[in-house]
Amino acid sequence: MGIERTLADRKGRDFCELPKETITNSSKSKKNRRRHKKAPVPPVQTLFETCKDVFVSAAPAVVPPPQDIQNLQSVLDKIKPEDVGLKPDMPYFHTNGSQRRPRITYLHIYECEKFSIGIFCLPPSGVIPLHNHPGMTVLSKILFGTMHIKSYDWVVDFPPETPTTFKPPENGGSEMRLAKVKVDADFIAPCNPSILYPADGGNMHCFTAVTACAVLDVLGPPYSDPDGRHCTYYHNYPFSNFEVEGFSIPEEERCAYEWLQERDDKLEDLEVVGKMYNGPKIVEG
Repeated sequence: MGIERTLADRKGRDFCELPKETITNSSKSKKNRRRHKKAPVPPVQTLFETCKDVFVSAAPAVVPPPQDIQNLQSVLDKIKPEDVGLKPDMPYFHTNGSQRRPRITYLHIYECEKFSIGIFCLPPSGVIPLHNHPGMTVLSKILFGTMHIKSYDWVVDFPPETPTTFKPPENGGSEMRLAKVKVDADFIAPCNPSILYPADGGNMHCFTAVTACAVLDVLGPPYSDPDGRHCTYYHNYPFSNFEVEGFSIPEEERCAYEWLQERDDKLEDLEVVGKMYNGPKIVEG
């Protein structure tokens, strides 16, 4: 609507006799509107705004509605490395010959009590060991590169009398617990964002960089040591490594199950360093 539409609707003599000043002002108005056109919203800002909506009621073990998850997945799917200021030739993605283990870099973008957003940068052969996400809904997007992901869920659908936990006498650590393998495959960017939930979808996973790669992570809610929701790391063992009295699985199905045991070592195979995020800044409002 506006002046331009009004002029277009006028006909005959009345239109011709309009003062020149009126037409000039109309032209200026169009130019001003073009000049003050709003800049596009950065994708990372859209991600932030969507997370605010999706995780508005975030709490441990509370899963957002499916439509909200789909909306967030769609936003994540559109984000490219350049949208967060990343390029594969950055130092984060190169290994240093003096390092025993490839160093992993974490770029912190945003965190509140409801959700967190960050990026893990892995050089080739970089590994984030098997770990859990207590009470969380997590979406991960591989921005570039090839990543091997292996994920598990705890076995909870066996009969109650099935011994899905045990403490082996030859192993001095904590008890073993049975888990089912959900994913064990390479993922090459671009690919769909992955989603895991508090009790299914592969809540425990391990990342191994086949090539240099970057992973954008959204966690809702984030880890919280004061609330007892800290990150726990695990060793994994083939099902056939241990014999449990009164429990067996057909031979052809055993590769789908593994025993997990909490790690109590110092994780000498993991070095994560925090670096400043230099992509488009998030504006809170």
